[in-house]
Amino acid sequence: MAAPSYVRRIARLLDVFDQLQAHPDGVPVATLAEECGIDLEELREDLLAYYAADPGIWLGLSRRRVLEWTGTDSDQTDEDDEVDPTRALTVRLVEEPQDLGVEYLDAGELALIHAAASALLDVRGEGKDLALESAIDVIAETLMGDSDTTVQSSWRPANLDLLQQASAQRKKVRIRYSRQWETGVVEGTIEPWRLVQTTVRGWEVDAGPVAANGKLRTYLVSNVREVNLLEETFALPDDAETLLSQQRATTRVRMNLPHRARWALDEYAEASAVVADSDDGFTADVELLEPVGWRVGLITLAAGSDTRVLRPSGLLSEGPALARRLLAHHEAEPGEW
Repeated sequence: MAAPSYVRRIARLLDVFDQLQAHPDGVPVATLAEECGIDLEELREDLLAYYAADPGIWLGLSRRRVLEWTGTDSDQTDEDDEVDPTRALTVRLVEEPQDLGVEYLDAGELALIHAAASALLDVRGEGKDLALESAIDVIAETLMGDSDTTVQSSWRPANLDLLQQASAQRKKVRIRYSRQWETGVVEGTIEPWRLVQTTVRGWEVDAGPVAANGKLRTYLVSNVREVNLLEETFALPDDAETLLSQQRATTRVRMNLPHRARWALDEYAEASAVVADSDDGFTADVELLEPVGWRVGLITLAAGSDTRVLRPSGLLSEGPALARRLLAHHEAEPGEW
């Protein structure tokens, strides 16, 4: 089971700092990225985001520095003077990091780190990484102060345990569900065949019974409002593995996007591969789950008018179509939708 991408980005920083320790006099950021097998700008973003290289510049606070950034492609009077980390060519480890510096981050950044660490713990299992559990406690305490909270259970989706139990015991469940692609809350009985932790959406459940079109349904566990475990059981059909594979099958869409829209692919795609790059943007093969048209529309809206669908041609109009639909929705009088 793959951990979410942001979890992997946090976890791999340990390897990055191990590499930095091997270069006590500093190392070009590009070389460090190559040694670690990480995209250059992504590595720079991770280091800046989670370790606050120069709090005096970025946060207006005084604390022990972990990293030192030097050298740019512009003229400087002294190559040892520390420079803007977003332009620096070289990075050096000043002191081995002892903490995440969470007390200097705002609530939004803390929430992101808490979610990432919690998802990683979910993959490893409770009781398997006591240091990580302790770190989650510290972050939660920083977020919530002295309030009486149940830290360790707060990050898990409320109904995950029941759904996992139902799937293991092959028991049907009655759920109330906030629909993802349509409005409204629905109720129904499902057969939880398999639970999957996805890269960006968290836990999902692929569920029967098989619909009239021969397909399963997928539900976001975060959208499940209520679960009632039933005594009635279900059995997987002989072609269950085929149906489950089909449910996770993706459609490849080639898109041209501006560089600022890379985050949209992380948000809505299962995977992506850059096939061409330029100063103005990049072309990528994007792997999308159903509903493909809706996901293409969301990427297009997020990325802006410079986005183009190159193939398949049948998806060219999905962005404008979704924009018109959203515009009509927001212009409608209350109660019309």
